[in-house]
Amino acid sequence: MMSHTIERGVLVITMHGNPGIAMRATLLARINDLVHVHKPASVVVVLDQPSPTPTALSLVLRTHHLCSHLGLVMSVAARSAPVRRLLAAGTDATDIGLVIPARADTAIATATALTTAA
Repeated sequence: MMSHTIERGVLVITMHGNPGIAMRATLLARINDLVHVHKPASVVVVLDQPSPTPTALSLVLRTHHLCSHLGLVMSVAARSAPVRRLLAAGTDATDIGLVIPARADTAIATATALTTAA
């Protein structure tokens, strides 16, 4: 369902499937643990599925809120333009801006550049 790597100080979390509503809290807790254990400079979430469900998008937005609370820049790689628009519309104005490119390599490069610039 979810895997992670560290690339250039960036925690890259890949969502391989669509979690059910019952899994959302468990996955958010796992992401929280990953962030606290690895202490990354920034976080990238890669939506590997072609059409993420509302639950998957909710998990991404909750992760963004967590990262913002911790002062971490977060990017999301989503291939679908409608999904990128939904994520952009769902962000909280009080959180750190969410960068949503189509490709994972672009998301990692952007997260790295934004963290370096900060």
